[in-house]
Amino acid sequence: MAEAENKPTAEEDLHEDDPNYRAPAQKSVKEIVEADQEDESLRKYKESLLGGAIKEVKPPFPDDKRNVIVSKLSLVVEGRTDKELDLTGDLSKLKEQVFTIKEGAKYRMKVSFYVQREIVSGLRYEQKTSRKGIQVDKSKFMVGSYGPKETAHEYLTPIDEAPSGMLVRGSYTVESKFTDDDRNSILEWKWKFEIKKDWDD
Repeated sequence: MAEAENKPTAEEDLHEDDPNYRAPAQKSVKEIVEADQEDESLRKYKESLLGGAIKEVKPPFPDDKRNVIVSKLSLVVEGRTDKELDLTGDLSKLKEQVFTIKEGAKYRMKVSFYVQREIVSGLRYEQKTSRKGIQVDKSKFMVGSYGPKETAHEYLTPIDEAPSGMLVRGSYTVESKFTDDDRNSILEWKWKFEIKKDWDD
């Protein structure tokens, strides 16, 4: 958990707090592929950018109309098995699963998500951490733009370090949010972690 808010990326600086900002017009994969077909170099460039998305992708969850599905949040610590939260079920039960983080440990958070049908741009992940009802940390991360894929995309946050000392040990509540470039909320969830003197196992 960072002790200060993470600095936003340059793109966030440009329009994060700009009420007049409007996201670029959304275009389908088909529209992007079919445009400028006469330009061979541009066509090959788009193929290299879109990768597998340039071909028809079978939605991994065909009965789910959402384009982006956030499936899992993981606590990643080098040398240890990832601790995971399933985000596809009842989100109210996440509070029953508490991550343990050893004080002073270096860790990262990993968000796993699917893009089913169309390219999505400007994905962001943000989290607000509170202790005893008081916000102690706020982090925002630019995840990026992704095309449809039958397997999950993964985003890893930069390495962070848990604080140390008796005063910071205890339970924390985190409010997480995954949004797109139009500032639409894709998924919001609450979860908990506890800073302890040592790992539970």
